[in-house]
Amino acid sequence: MKKIFLLLSLIIISCSTKKEADTIVYNANIYTVDDEFNKAEAFAIKDGRFLAVGSSETIQNEYKANKVIDAEGKTILPGLIDAHCHFYGLGLNQQSVDLVGTKSYEEVLEKVVAFQKEKNKTFIVGRGWDQNDWDNKEFPTKDKLDALFPDTPVALERIDGHAYLVNQKALDMAGITVTTQVTGGEIEIKNGALTGILIDNPMSLVDAVIPKPDTNTQIQALQDAENICFQYGLTTVNDAGINKATIELIDSLQQNDALSIRIYAMISNNKENLDYYLPKGILKTDKLNVRSVKVYGDGALGSRGAALKEPYTDKPGHYGALVTPVSDIHQLATRIAASEYQMNTHAIGDSANSVVLKAYNKVLEGKKDRRWKIEHAQVVDVNEFEAFKNGIIPSVQPTHATSDMYWAEDRVGAERIKGAYAYKKLLNQAGIVALGTDFPVEQVSPFLTFYAAVTRKDLDNYPEGGFLPEELLSREEALKGMTIWAAYSNFEETEKGSIETGKFADFTILDKDIMQIPENEIPNVQVKHTFLGGEMVYEKN
Repeated sequence: MKKIFLLLSLIIISCSTKKEADTIVYNANIYTVDDEFNKAEAFAIKDGRFLAVGSSETIQNEYKANKVIDAEGKTILPGLIDAHCHFYGLGLNQQSVDLVGTKSYEEVLEKVVAFQKEKNKTFIVGRGWDQNDWDNKEFPTKDKLDALFPDTPVALERIDGHAYLVNQKALDMAGITVTTQVTGGEIEIKNGALTGILIDNPMSLVDAVIPKPDTNTQIQALQDAENICFQYGLTTVNDAGINKATIELIDSLQQNDALSIRIYAMISNNKENLDYYLPKGILKTDKLNVRSVKVYGDGALGSRGAALKEPYTDKPGHYGALVTPVSDIHQLATRIAASEYQMNTHAIGDSANSVVLKAYNKVLEGKKDRRWKIEHAQVVDVNEFEAFKNGIIPSVQPTHATSDMYWAEDRVGAERIKGAYAYKKLLNQAGIVALGTDFPVEQVSPFLTFYAAVTRKDLDNYPEGGFLPEELLSREEALKGMTIWAAYSNFEETEKGSIETGKFADFTILDKDIMQIPENEIPNVQVKHTFLGGEMVYEKN
């Protein structure tokens, strides 16, 4: 009896000395993504942060919690971060014509007609067409839109967000004629007439007449985007270019628990935003971080708006264009460098990348740890990669490479392609790469990002060996790019990006081990659960 009493006493003492946690997760295959890329089996959570990480035996012996989760051997990753996307735009897209994946202009028209029949909008907006996916790869013209919608304005955005196809009604409302002059882009004219194609800066003339969504529509858009992101295990998104009003709405929703996802907001480069935020300084809460400016250097390669040093191979005499003049980029860089803010510049063509790299290196000389980014860094002069050694971070989107590979060399030729979509070269110079999707330009799924980074193939396993295979990233590098390196690029590496004591308990549970499964299974990985701050925000039915 004495032995039994002693044993019971020891059990009681052992239980009473266990530390309190809110949640324990055990029996898991955890990639912590810490400095040593260690693995673990379990962790304890308290007050929304990781309290301890280790083996199942250690965590269960040292901690107790009301909520205990058996992960059943499933793989757990840190909460995934999309380093470049358009979160608010994704939400708004849920209320417009979805043209992604259309295989012809006729299919585009069919979708617009069906949408309008159901929605009866006073101004039809759509997004996602890509003439490079059609048999006829020329830009469409507005003639058929004019016939179908003579009295209803229509604006259909190309998939990259750098071109519109609009009908005559929209052109009339925007005041665009054959004599309209706008720098930094193109109003396409053929045979002395407008075609309806607007590239880059002229698009703003149409934007000015598109009805603005009301507050309820904006809230619904943000919540719709959040629901989609949580389904893919995303817990932080970098929204690349939003305005003060949207940022304030996000903050209000987050403060009132109506929006949960963490957002790194890049303010759009306009006078109102710069005059308000730069003097005010960094705005930071647990869920919102406002400390960067999104600047557009040039347009997109697919619409031939990217600024190149030499003419387009498939359009002699055409160089693309800077949408922000060289002098303005240098003035902006000087102004932002004098603040606490980070400058994140969209640069696609080798000319744009060269201009931005020179501006960055000039104004950042002698300044420590500014972590300025080049968004996309898509075509870089092979002689200029070394400029990324100076603390400049490439923020790239691997699925752009596998979407563009069918026509990219046609645009830039055999020599320039050697510096295109060069993620391994960029990593070797910069030491990190931040990975994103650019959704809704590409699909939201981070698993497609991962797959494109480590295979450089499309979903049909093309091409054999991968597109420019020397630019492959390892699985470890790809995971870091979607977690700790993305967090670092946001100045948030001490609070997220890995599963370590003291960091936010943001994590995602997968149905397969993405680090071990065959390559062809990666795109179909499913998220079982997404947790943000220790609370489950998504569960797959």
